[in-house]
Amino acid sequence: MPLRSQSMRFLVLTALVWFSPGLWAQGESLGNDGPLVRAVHLAEALRDAEVDAARDSLNASLKAAVREVLEADGALSADLSALPLSRVDAPDGTFRLITWNIPYADGHHGYEGLLLVKERRGTALYELRDQTRGIDPPELAELGPEKWFGAVYYAVVPVKRGGKTWYTLLGWKGHSRVQTHKVIEVLSFRGGKPRFGAPLFGEGRLKQQRVVFRYGFQVTMALRPVPGEDRIVLDHLSPSRADLEGQYAFYGPDLSYDAYQWDGRSWVFERDVDAKDLERSGKPWNAPPKAPGP
Repeated sequence: MPLRSQSMRFLVLTALVWFSPGLWAQGESLGNDGPLVRAVHLAEALRDAEVDAARDSLNASLKAAVREVLEADGALSADLSALPLSRVDAPDGTFRLITWNIPYADGHHGYEGLLLVKERRGTALYELRDQTRGIDPPELAELGPEKWFGAVYYAVVPVKRGGKTWYTLLGWKGHSRVQTHKVIEVLSFRGGKPRFGAPLFGEGRLKQQRVVFRYGFQVTMALRPVPGEDRIVLDHLSPSRADLEGQYAFYGPDLSYDAYQWDGRSWVFERDVDAKDLERSGKPWNAPPKAPGP
């Protein structure tokens, strides 16, 4: 059940976050000595933690602090630019979504998410519970806050069909020491409740609920919306050798590009498009810890 109230930025690799005394003019409960400051400090400490036990403890405290920030009056529109966690705001003001990752020593990642949704009277706050290991295959599952295919979201592309808005999210998902994923996810609302996944991808009767891209951990994949268009462009991934097909740890960009174009009903895949100026950004996640030396 959501938590009610009246009324998210990546765990970046910067060393210090500055903020001014007047940052929370929209709500005294978000004051300069309150949960925002604690969340900033805890996010930095989580980034720098060296053992898994410390990561888990810091993450629990961080989640509580971020929850307190989002439960305050005016949190849906407050300036959260000082918070070094990934934040995606719906352009129409429907929701604010904060996500982050916890990198563990064995190479896997945990994910946390808090979704603040506008309602007729105030807001509702949902905690997203990462259940990645129990979602197989992830491309076919429709999910909710209690069972979430965790990711760090960094962009949203709203599209409309049948008078309803479908919020297409782009996300990064660390997977293991040898493989990384990116995700095209869909957030929608049914009866006012959030749902993740929608059959908007692929052809034929059995459509995918989301798209998952798998590639080697040592490379990066571009996955970006085209500003002002209902279009997503991305690196085409291929194996480094033909005999490695299907072994995704050996996949990476091959200097060609693909796209998804919204046609009013679904996201249509387009192969080999012109996207030479595809923007690439820095790492939108907590870097995994280095493996111990010999």
